Amino acid sequence: MLKKRVLVTGGAGFIGSHLCERLLKEGNEVICVDNFYTGTKENIKHLLSNPYFEILRHDITFPLYVEVDEIYNLACPASPVHYQFDPVQTVKTCVHGAINMLGLAKRLKVKILQASTSEVYGDPEVHPQSESYWGNVNPIGLRACYDEGKRCAETLFFAYHRQHNLKIKVARIFNTYGPRMHLNDGRVVSNFIVQALKGEDITVYGDGSQTRSFCYIEDLIDGIIKLMNSDDSITGPLNLGNPDEWTILELAEKVLKLTKSKSKIVFKPLPEDDPKQRRPDIEKAKKILNWQPKIDIDYGLKETIAYFKKILNL
Repeated sequence: MLKKRVLVTGGAGFIGSHLCERLLKEGNEVICVDNFYTGTKENIKHLLSNPYFEILRHDITFPLYVEVDEIYNLACPASPVHYQFDPVQTVKTCVHGAINMLGLAKRLKVKILQASTSEVYGDPEVHPQSESYWGNVNPIGLRACYDEGKRCAETLFFAYHRQHNLKIKVARIFNTYGPRMHLNDGRVVSNFIVQALKGEDITVYGDGSQTRSFCYIEDLIDGIIKLMNSDDSITGPLNLGNPDEWTILELAEKVLKLTKSKSKIVFKPLPEDDPKQRRPDIEKAKKILNWQPKIDIDYGLKETIAYFKKILNL
């Protein structure tokens, strides 16, 4: 079987590094592109000795000239702390980055997958969220740089598909967690684990009744690769996430139990435009890809806790 040369933008990030690892395991050649804004060399250092792994420091808001057989576009800071730090750059990464990667795919006549997000649904008025829901996004809010940036990227993908007959795949990724999450990404799983391990107060925003659905990284990577390898007629957008729904308070209590921490739970005001409910409807992915998450939250959290213990030298 001929090796595929696969480009992964954002390949040194949390999801990107796991994707690079899996693609190499499956016998592909991988070019990892990252500007190391939130990605780290630490995430991919175990891959550097692989002769079929190549790394390029590059920002996809500038054109990229490489020869590849397939493109996964994952580049973009994905946590509110990071994407709100430089909102203009976040929009540019979503929009200019998509234009540059789509241009590359068009020139090479190759298939391209866009890592979109459940954030395109905003603060949803429909529950659970299916792909047919158009969302409820504040276009001028603090989160808009990411929410609207990703929505615009989806628009561009479908415009290139219709206008240039480009082979596209769009995955709407819901909350994902696991080893290699950024220590300071401000997301609820990493926040709670780090606070619990350090014996600090666990910060719950609002009253903790808002819900999230958490998908373990291995399950997500399975879904992304299945979508990329699916029939060309399947473009998405396709929800990829775990439909098990947990309140933030339940998650905090679970983390306390698994870490055996003595931390206390404290409540703070809810940030602007923070979604009250998030749960994917994955019927489409089940039917089209025969995909659904297999890993339960206890196993996933234990693996993630072990990773953070190592990072924090505990």
